[in-house]
Parts: sequence; structure tokens; C-alpha cells
Amino acid sequence: MDARERYFWDLNGHLVVRNVLDQDEIDEVNEALKIAIEGVRERQRSGARGSEALHGSSARWYRGDNLLGLPHPHGVPFRKLLAHPQVISRLRVMCGRGFRLDHGPQFNNAVKDTEGLTMHGAGAPHRDMVAYKHQGGETYCGGVTVTWNLTDHPGNGTGGFAAVPGSHKSDFPMPEGVRDATDHVGSIINPEIRAGDVLFFADGAQTHGTLPWKNDWDRRSILMKYASRTSTRQDVARCVAPEVYWDDPIVQEMSAEERAVMFGPCSAPGREDMYLTVEENGAVRLEHPESAQRAT
Repeated sequence: MDARERYFWDLNGHLVVRNVLDQDEIDEVNEALKIAIEGVRERQRSGARGSEALHGSSARWYRGDNLLGLPHPHGVPFRKLLAHPQVISRLRVMCGRGFRLDHGPQFNNAVKDTEGLTMHGAGAPHRDMVAYKHQGGETYCGGVTVTWNLTDHPGNGTGGFAAVPGSHKSDFPMPEGVRDATDHVGSIINPEIRAGDVLFFADGAQTHGTLPWKNDWDRRSILMKYASRTSTRQDVARCVAPEVYWDDPIVQEMSAEERAVMFGPCSAPGREDMYLTVEENGAVRLEHPESAQRAT
């Protein structure tokens, strides 16, 4: 990562590296995706959240076995992307030594008129696991998403990745007009990204989302979600429930309120039985007591 790229990354919060894959390598990944295409499903909840600017048909993502574990030889092309030298050399600067794949690979397969995704991130609320810092002449980002692009994204409002440059350093809350892209006063950009290019972005720190896909061809992107060695971004239900993070006998007889403080580290829990509140009479309880019933 040279000084020019480092400046752009620190200034904007994302970086596009051109021509990392040649056409033969793009074809190899697309060939491997033929076995996975049946696992593509429409998203059940709208990512546009009622925004007129982001309205469209349901987003399409791969739902199936991990692409790295597809039957041989179909998983091989994704393993080549996993530790690609053009990625590793930059992640060492962005995340520090010892980064890891947190989750993914994910396959996005948007068709024409697929909806956009509301802008999110901006480090709010603050989460150390994806925060961006600059100290001692070095940058540090807890979470970086690497997107491998298999088709052209002309940008300029035609859809795909969109972001607010510099938002990873903003000290002010995101206006609703930016979140839903209805009144963003030119702050949202939709950069040109070509097939074979790799996009890095500070996922969670930079405000980002997608614009509706307006092109006549499919959007095909492979997303790999990396984290620094001490960060975790994955769902709590998979790896950090109290019984997993601690020895089971320790938490076996605990109340729901006691269990709530015994979860391991996580970014997006996807469950409510780890949030506590205090009632007016001083009693501690779960914010959502019904979640204790579902967890048992």
C-alpha cells in the first residue's frame, strides 16, 4: 500500500484497487458460482426501508453452504481470493498484523431494478470492533470489507456500492435524508468500479449502503468481511453464547438477568436476551423478558 493509497484510504474510508483479477480469473470465479446460483435467495426484509430513492425489487444474496467449502474444485477460486497478495498487503496497513476473516464470503447477485440499501455505519453507535483510529502515523480499522467485483459498476447513480467519503471521521449524527438517500446534499457518491477491481471499505466506521441497480446486466460481487485480531463482528448465536464463552456449569443455574452479562464479544447479536434495564423500584430485568422464554 503506497503513500497515495494510504492518503486516499484515510481521507475517504474506502479504496478501489484496479485490475486485480484478469479475465481468466473472473471467468474462473463465475464458473464456480454456477454450483451456488441455486442458493441465491431474495431478502425477506426490505433494505430500502420505505425510501423512495432506494425503492426496487428485493435484494438477492446467496444462502447456502460456505463458498469456501463448496465441493472440489468449486471452492478453490474463493480460497485464492481469501489470502490474495493484493488484499493481504493492504489489510496489514488497514487492520494491523494478525487480521482474520470474520464472516463470509457473501455473494451478491443484484438484477436490474434491485432495491438499494439504506446508508448505515458512521461509527454510530460507537463500537470498538469496527471503529477507525489514526495514531502514531498509522491507521487502524477493526472491520474492513473486501469486495471482489465480477461485473462492471458504472457508478454515477446507476447502482451498487455507495458511501459518504470522510464519514468515518464525522463528529455529527447522520441526517435522515442521508440515511434514506432522499436529501443527501451531494454527500453520497456512487463510484465507478470495473470487473476485476477490488473495493475495500471501513465497514461500520464509514457511512455506506447501495443504490438501486439500474444496469441491464447482473451485479456480481463476492464480499469477504475481515476483522482485526482482537475484534469480532459475527452473530452472537453462532459462537459466543454464555455456555460457549464460559464453562457450561458456571452459567447453568444463572437467572436470565445474570446470563445477560455473560455473553462473549459480538457486534450484531441478533437477539434480545443480553440487554438489561433497571426499573423504577431498582430491580434489574431484561429489556425484553419474552426473549428469555425463547432462549430456553
